[in-house]
Amino acid sequence: MAKLEQSYESIIILSTKLGEDGIKATVAKFTDMISKAATLDSVDEWGKRRLAYAINYEHDGYYVMFNFTSKPDFPAELDRVYKITDGVIRSMIIAKSEEK
Repeated sequence: MAKLEQSYESIIILSTKLGEDGIKATVAKFTDMISKAATLDSVDEWGKRRLAYAINYEHDGYYVMFNFTSKPDFPAELDRVYKITDGVIRSMIIAKSEEK
């Protein structure tokens, strides 16, 4: 039987060039988007951290992790929006495995 919902974990790195207000607005945008289309379990803001290597000449990034449960088609839409949003340096969405 096919699963109707799956647990996911998404991590994004935001540019620190957005500034404090820009980062808060971007995090709020994705929090609202996930809340409308899925069940948002948690939002964990790790804050500003040094990148292991420069990405687009940036050495620092603001890390945010979202844990949510959704239907299988939503992560593809979320990834699409990550890619077209200014200020998102990197993003990753992972389907969590079932613990037994």
